[in-house]
Amino acid sequence: MERTSVPGVYRRGGRYAVTYRDPTGKQRQRSAATMAEARALKAELTAALHRGEYREQARVTFAEYAAEWVTTYSGRTSRGIRATTLEEYRRDLELHVIPVLGRRRLSEIEPRHIKALAAALAAAGRRPSTVRNILAPVRALFATALEDGVIRSNPCAGIRLAGGTTPERHARALTEDELSRVLAEVPAQWRLVVRTLSQTGLRIGELVALRWGDVDLARGRLKVRRRLYKGTLDAPKSRYGVRDVPLSSTLAGDLAAHRAGSAHPGESDLVFATRTGTPLSPHNLLMRVVKPAGARAGLPWIGLHTLRHTCASRLFRSGWNAKQVQMVLGHHSPAFTLATYVHLIPDDLPEPEFGEEAAA
Repeated sequence: MERTSVPGVYRRGGRYAVTYRDPTGKQRQRSAATMAEARALKAELTAALHRGEYREQARVTFAEYAAEWVTTYSGRTSRGIRATTLEEYRRDLELHVIPVLGRRRLSEIEPRHIKALAAALAAAGRRPSTVRNILAPVRALFATALEDGVIRSNPCAGIRLAGGTTPERHARALTEDELSRVLAEVPAQWRLVVRTLSQTGLRIGELVALRWGDVDLARGRLKVRRRLYKGTLDAPKSRYGVRDVPLSSTLAGDLAAHRAGSAHPGESDLVFATRTGTPLSPHNLLMRVVKPAGARAGLPWIGLHTLRHTCASRLFRSGWNAKQVQMVLGHHSPAFTLATYVHLIPDDLPEPEFGEEAAA
């Protein structure tokens, strides 16, 4: 290494080396691309040492840290984190993140690397909501690393991703005529399933996990207490997902008739089940029932979630407010419900009526 005019800074090939001693007296070395960068790094290290704020940057790689983090992470709120969510984090890290960032030292990852990862995911055809989901464990991982003193700054802090924050932002619903056309094309044995989805707004995982013990036909209510998620019975999507949903008298009567003719009418039996009493497959229901019916009705874009949007639209058109619709759908706030479905609210509002005082 060649000495330079700056003490502790040396030239080494086409780069510069900054030498210093850590608080234990051990000599360490950092690298810089230019003399200006080396000067700034030397000044930063000297100041940090004087203030007692020095931290040796971690030499651990992203892959090494992630392998340990995903086994010990317990969430960042008092509610903790679900085992299913943690498993999704593990899968996304292994499939999408570690192949890109795995070999980099955790301390060397910068915001540009996170942005490049997001751009690569988008270029591979991932939707904005999917990109956000994949980056969720990355954000949580770096937040933990910062708290633990493993890194000095969080490369995810302030990163903005395209696509907004509400995956249902442009929700599309069926009109009454379109719903009638679709129902007419649905085979008779599946028609009550589709009607229930469109009238209750249940997510498909909530519907296929619904048991007769959850349905109070006399009161016209059904309780959402669980969902089927990736083959496993779990709690609803969030604590707001636990809710009671009203049933129309017609739907309650049709469900009563369905139970009377069912081979599985017990309190613990599923309301809608296969012939052997096991849960229906959402994928099969979509591809074998809803999609074909939509295509025959001239509505090939229809999906299972379209029926949930349709329920929201019908409630708003019936005069329900955002708070009431939120409680039916199990959203976390009326504001979210309103932002998601504002375009479905009728714009043919009546003229306001003012009294004489208001007019004056």
